Amino acid sequence: MGERSACLSSCQEGATRFAFLALFLAVLSGCTPLVTATAPTPPIDVIAFGSCAEQDLPQPIWDAVITHRPDRFVFLGDNIYGDTVDMNVLRAKYAQLAAKPGYQRLKAMTPVLATWDDHDYGANDAGAEYPMKAASKQIFLDFFDEPADSERRLRDGGIYTAYLEGPPGRRVQLILLDTRWDRSPLRRANPAVIAARRAVYMGPYMPRSGPEVRILGEDQWRWLEEELRRPAEVRIIATSIPFLQDGTGYENWANFPEERERLIDLIAETEANGVIFITGDTHRGQFDKRTTDVPYPLWEVNSSGLTQHYNQPVPDKNRLGDLYGEPNFGLIRINWAEADPEITMEIRSVENALVLQNTIRLSELQVEK
Repeated sequence: MGERSACLSSCQEGATRFAFLALFLAVLSGCTPLVTATAPTPPIDVIAFGSCAEQDLPQPIWDAVITHRPDRFVFLGDNIYGDTVDMNVLRAKYAQLAAKPGYQRLKAMTPVLATWDDHDYGANDAGAEYPMKAASKQIFLDFFDEPADSERRLRDGGIYTAYLEGPPGRRVQLILLDTRWDRSPLRRANPAVIAARRAVYMGPYMPRSGPEVRILGEDQWRWLEEELRRPAEVRIIATSIPFLQDGTGYENWANFPEERERLIDLIAETEANGVIFITGDTHRGQFDKRTTDVPYPLWEVNSSGLTQHYNQPVPDKNRLGDLYGEPNFGLIRINWAEADPEITMEIRSVENALVLQNTIRLSELQVEK
């Protein structure tokens, strides 16, 4: 037996009897410990998020975001307005975001996680048909410092991903969906209907159904089911377009009703407790809530935009309370000190004023068995 093999054998025997003694002997003998204990990650308490950041405009909102010292910031899409098939143009627009002093300060203090929407994907309201999506994906992953060996880089598909952090009993799962890579074309209403809708601030799109109609591809559906089966107390699902909004006529999951019901059914089937949706795209902030045909009340916090605004009263069957049509960002605060953790959801202005808020208990987000 060689010198290194004898040393490893000695370490293993010591570890079996006394773990600390084994570690001490390993250090003395020059051995590398065979098993390294890892401390659990600290709990996530504050998550900030937002969407729709025009790179050609000032972005003072980052100062307000930073004051809350979030554990994570989630970009929900339209992180820049690229709208091009020229990848040099797309890179240059990301460089404009990178140069924003407020964004630099945010990156220096907290991890920035991101998915994309249509404008940073490459074209307004685009889906699977966008011709430059593979090149755009690489530019996106490079900008957000995605590791070379990450699943997002290695898979031949969209940029969906998930993160699970915190100790047992206080685990937060962040699920970032990709609503662009595989999405079927949208269905537009006829010109007369569109003209009538404008009077009530509705958009041009109609629901589509059928076996070939999809927002997520089957590979993403399989991945999502696996993620929802992982143990977690709070699950925040980030989707670039609204999930619960209904009747707006703009881009949202209501245009693909079978896909939306499939996701709701999947939450029930996997008994995935603690789900809250965070969404963007709309250029306004608001809350939506659905209590019918769901495993438990589903909440959506829609935050948009970081620089954009839209003040018209768009119709929405599931909106809860008022909407806020000026630049805004979202916050989710989790009070783990409570026996039944309190979850506070907020929309805040560029001046950091609290403009919309709802508070719930984790016990409200549980699948009934």
